[in-house]
Amino acid sequence: MDIDKVFKALGDPTRRKLLDLLCENNGQMLGQLCEQLDMRRQSVTQHIGILEAANLVSTVWRGREKLHFINPVPLHEVYERWVRKFERQRLTLLHDLKKELEGE
Repeated sequence: MDIDKVFKALGDPTRRKLLDLLCENNGQMLGQLCEQLDMRRQSVTQHIGILEAANLVSTVWRGREKLHFINPVPLHEVYERWVRKFERQRLTLLHDLKKELEGE
């Protein structure tokens, strides 16, 4: 996984909105996404391309329809590498504080 591409993709509010839209209703066509963003197809296509390059969105052809699906795996990998380890430290500190306050 190219983590730089994931962070670049997530760095734009329009791309985050696209991921939110796909999370709410996975498997949308480009036209459906354009309607919800009030953007032209060309602009949405460029944003989708960056999300695809980061492996955050995949597409499937169903006849003449091209459906877009969110791929949460890169997000999970970012969580595992960057968030989870900080979460563990915070929880350990809270646990130690609780023990100290309760006199254990």
